[in-house]
Amino acid sequence: MFMLRNLSKRLFGDTSKEALVELSQGQLYLVRPRSVKGYSELIFKDAAATIRRTGQEFQYQLVVQRAYEEGEEDLLAEETGEDGVVDSLGAEKDEKTFLLDESLQFRTDVRQTGEKIFAWRDLSGDVGDLWEFVCDPSVNQETAAVFERVALQCQYERKFRRSHDNATEEDLEALAYYEEPIPDASPITSPIGRSPTTAAPPDPAELFPNTTKENMTKKAAGKGQVPATEGPTTAPPSIQQPKALGTLAQSFAELHLFDFPSGTFVLQEKGVHATVTEIGNWEYWLHIVGNEREWLGQPIVEDINPVFNYEYKSFIFNHYLDDGSAYSWLLKFEETETLEQFQQGVMQALWEHLNQVKWEKVKDADREYVLEAFQDLTMEDAPDEEEEAEEEEEEEEEEVEEDYEDADDGQRSEHYDEDESDDDVDTGLKDNGVNSQLAVGYKHDRSFVVRGNKIGVFKHTPENQLQFSTTISNVKTPKGKVFNPHKVMLHTEDTNMVLQNLDNPNALYRMDLETGKVVDEWKVHEDIPVKVFAPENKFAQMTQEQTFLGLSGNALYRIDPRLAGNKLVDDQLKQYVTKNAFSAAATTEKGHIAVASEKGDIRLFDRLGINAKTLIPALGDPIIGMDVSADGRWVLATTRTYLLLIDALQKSGKNEGKLGFEKAFAKDDKPVPRRLGLSPSHVAQFQHETKAPISFTPARFNVGLDDKETTIITATGPFIITWSLKKVLQNRKDPYSIKRYAEEVKADNFKFGSDKNLIVALPNEVDMVAKRALQRPTRESIAGPGRIGTPRRSGRGSYLGRNDIVNSPY
Repeated sequence: MFMLRNLSKRLFGDTSKEALVELSQGQLYLVRPRSVKGYSELIFKDAAATIRRTGQEFQYQLVVQRAYEEGEEDLLAEETGEDGVVDSLGAEKDEKTFLLDESLQFRTDVRQTGEKIFAWRDLSGDVGDLWEFVCDPSVNQETAAVFERVALQCQYERKFRRSHDNATEEDLEALAYYEEPIPDASPITSPIGRSPTTAAPPDPAELFPNTTKENMTKKAAGKGQVPATEGPTTAPPSIQQPKALGTLAQSFAELHLFDFPSGTFVLQEKGVHATVTEIGNWEYWLHIVGNEREWLGQPIVEDINPVFNYEYKSFIFNHYLDDGSAYSWLLKFEETETLEQFQQGVMQALWEHLNQVKWEKVKDADREYVLEAFQDLTMEDAPDEEEEAEEEEEEEEEEVEEDYEDADDGQRSEHYDEDESDDDVDTGLKDNGVNSQLAVGYKHDRSFVVRGNKIGVFKHTPENQLQFSTTISNVKTPKGKVFNPHKVMLHTEDTNMVLQNLDNPNALYRMDLETGKVVDEWKVHEDIPVKVFAPENKFAQMTQEQTFLGLSGNALYRIDPRLAGNKLVDDQLKQYVTKNAFSAAATTEKGHIAVASEKGDIRLFDRLGINAKTLIPALGDPIIGMDVSADGRWVLATTRTYLLLIDALQKSGKNEGKLGFEKAFAKDDKPVPRRLGLSPSHVAQFQHETKAPISFTPARFNVGLDDKETTIITATGPFIITWSLKKVLQNRKDPYSIKRYAEEVKADNFKFGSDKNLIVALPNEVDMVAKRALQRPTRESIAGPGRIGTPRRSGRGSYLGRNDIVNSPY
């Protein structure tokens, strides 16, 4: 109760925030036990409940808002037109507001299934009518207990017209309503009485779904999750502990292991001793030992995918064996302070390992930045499949089937050479290469896939299919030397393509896509190589813009192909003395520039030739990809094992309202990135299925001239993954969806102007897939269907197999 009291004091104390506390997911019902209209009505099937301030002192509102799933507004617009959307989204239909007053008879209960319920009188309804908010299972009981307490404190302030700070527990308890039980919000069952509950803190064992090893198999089998032939996951033997040179952190904790068959963390031992030690040569070790056995010993490296969850006072991480097997472990601490100390030890070890710099040399603000970035993921077990989700998936499958039946499924690959003719058709695999890169057209509906020294060209059809167009074979320099393009970028209204040849790092090449030939070699500079190149601005390839950006390891400059001799523009060169190891760049619609490095830091520029306006500190992992939203608000960086989403808008200070590209952030107010990663249990399941470590492709936003960024796409191994930006910003559970292919995904992107269609390059094939074909990550969706593509029935009544997908062996 002390924890709840302190937390609610913090919530009330921040007057800058309108919302005091929120239940992020649940359902709102109107229950009429005595009405002839029907017993129960589902008002909002997906909603959030919030307690808010009002404009008057000591007055608070309970607000329940309908939450629209991504794309729901679009469907509504199609069905009702724009006027219908405005009407349907009106405040009356989209939001229910209640003044928190004692007359509401606000009450709470916990169902036998574990669901938390909040109920209050319908003051405008008949006697006995109730509003009921049924919390989603993802809402943890600590949050629900805080919500209940804040509701009582708000009623206290309204009743006595004074702050609740001096209210006793007895004062608040007197406002709790217990006279009548809460009936079930069910349209088919009769009310069931219950005994009242109190707002006492829940048992720690209830804070996350786990079980003991003895009853785990029985519990999982009851859910239909465990095949009869598959037993519980057991811990592998530990390896020998190296000699420690120093201790960074140590603590006692509970140890849990993620069980693959049941999809839960299973308690292994209640009291283990966990230590983080230095073993020399910038290497560090995590060691866990119990009363009777050594559980775990492993080096602390980036692949452990550390997540620190303060709701559950837990540290979750991955453990890899030499054979590629992966396990997900959880340490649960008794005190938040203990977790904080252990987190600092782990992050210090990881930081020093990656940067080979002592932690104490890092600025205090940068240390806080690193620690905060690794505690923004919440631990959520995969939810049980619901009937509603199954119905949505069935509808999606029907939609995809209709799309396929309407599409032209006669695809073929065509060989391209100088004497191309209609008879020159080749549908067989004639080389040993694989697809490696993908460039999606902005101006014209075309995609280009690099395969060795060939480039396949594909047309986007009105039915959102890919249709093979032609192959550009034997890419070679103007002097006739064949090469494999290393990086490519579409240019000047998609009429040209800029190519990089690793054999000539100081030059770039221009291919005329009308003729399929490389027509120019652009010498950039004698002493400055081209490591990365990027468009002049976000939509430059939609125009005839000739210039674009170039980066070497420690220089940023503009390239102008119209210059005589070297193409580097001398007065727009920013060169650093130190080796910054620049690795990626992206631009906004206005031409602001984000540049990342292998060290992990990010620089934001408003123009070339000057110092960066903002330097975002490194977390330590090399950045391999960059993207920026068109308006510059969001910066997206990709590392091998996670993504970073950074809000570049300044919220306070003298530069409030300005972007980090335009004005520098205050030294103590750097934007803390949202670290987007797969949950450790999903990482372990991925590795369990593929035996391959997580290795993301460069992540991108969807892009379009008039479209806001709503979705992020990346891939690892055979998995395509999309993040919903809305869910990420709302801290929703399961913000990402996946689709598994039978082969590794080599490159991926969105179709221009849409977040609904994804283009995927596999080693020997290219696919356009609807985003709705992606699923929530579960054991079944991670295991995959065992075939390329989403199971979709064609007009012939068979699954769409390998030969039905656009084949691009060229």
